[in-house]
Amino acid sequence: MINKTFLIAGAILAGLAVAIGAFGSHGLKEMLTRTQRLDTFEIAVKYQFYHALGLLIIGILQIHMPGRFIDLSGWFILAGTFIFSGSLYVLCLTNYSFLGAITPLGGLAFIIGWGLLLWGIIKG
Repeated sequence: MINKTFLIAGAILAGLAVAIGAFGSHGLKEMLTRTQRLDTFEIAVKYQFYHALGLLIIGILQIHMPGRFIDLSGWFILAGTFIFSGSLYVLCLTNYSFLGAITPLGGLAFIIGWGLLLWGIIKG
């Protein structure tokens, strides 16, 4: 049986990115503008969507090029999405600026994930 974890996660995160983005631009726009966090919120949505698409690609690659590095890349990108976008969402909604210190860890997870994907493709 094919492991569909990253295909499912990618589809869910992409759909949520659309819903969260719409909610932010309609329901939260006034608050985000007032707190000067609208750009931050948009970055969180954008990175979530980009990496949701990345997870879909990884899910497809798992079918055609199964391997440990491809699998690990998906886990790092999934974790990076939760840490990066998640910390920015919470920052925007609570204005707790200390959360900005957590966000780079998500970015680091993204970089590691994309590096692992590259290595998995080269080795596959």
